Amino acid sequence: MATMVQCRRCGQTREGMAFQPFPSDTGRRVFEQICGTCWAEWTKFQQQLINHYGLNVRDPKAREFLLKNMDQFLFGADAGAGAEAGGTAEGGGGS
Repeated sequence: MATMVQCRRCGQTREGMAFQPFPSDTGRRVFEQICGTCWAEWTKFQQQLINHYGLNVRDPKAREFLLKNMDQFLFGADAGAGAEAGGTAEGGGGS
């Protein structure tokens, strides 16, 4: 069973994710501060971005674009607070 987290996005205490989404400081921040429900909403929106813009997720610029959008989607006004420390989404983003 996943632990409960006070979600930074929705403000509710909900079940967190079962595992860290990717191995970086940003992945750890998401794991510790975002609930599983909001993460699922992000992965759906991420797929929409990939399809709409025809992104190649192997392209570093596309990954950077997705990371910035993820940070804004999940953390809103606090976006960027933890993304500066090597925050690439290597290993995927839940897609």
